[in-house]
Amino acid sequence: MRDICFVTGNQNKIIEVEKLIKNFKIISNKDLNFYDEIPETENTIKGNAFIKSSFIYNKFNINCFSDDSGLFINALGGEPGVRSARYASEISDTEKNINLVLKNLRGEEDRSAAFQTCICLIINGKTSYFEGSVKGIITSKRLGSRGFGYDPIFIPEGFERSFAQMSLEEKNKISHRSIATKKLVNFLNQK
Repeated sequence: MRDICFVTGNQNKIIEVEKLIKNFKIISNKDLNFYDEIPETENTIKGNAFIKSSFIYNKFNINCFSDDSGLFINALGGEPGVRSARYASEISDTEKNINLVLKNLRGEEDRSAAFQTCICLIINGKTSYFEGSVKGIITSKRLGSRGFGYDPIFIPEGFERSFAQMSLEEKNKISHRSIATKKLVNFLNQK
């Protein structure tokens, strides 16, 4: 089984992705003994995904991929968007982020939004991108206790439950990250 590094410090993301990728052993930042934060300075999720992958590829000479995701809310002009993890402050705080979204949407009728993911893969020096998106609405309060990030306030289109009310298996069938990851897996299986 070949090794590939998933460039993330988010254990929840690793758990989600490990369930989808079967032919590779997922190595994490921790396995590389790398605990530094890679600054995400781009103004797109694609740019930030590239920054993370290229940093690890160049530093450790290991095939790798990273993702960047964002919640894009129409009534907020696309916010929190690329700043989703640090929407409320420079230190990522899920509770503060959710509270700020709910506050900013108070009284707003249009609650439409989309979760978007871009995965940047660098394998043998070649870069490829895989994208996933899922539309939905933002709730007026938290629903459910599973998942992470904005999952408790996002109901995907065609469903009546938030991501946080779904099992990991249910979420993985429809989520933005699983859509992008399935594209990645299909690509890797052709290698």
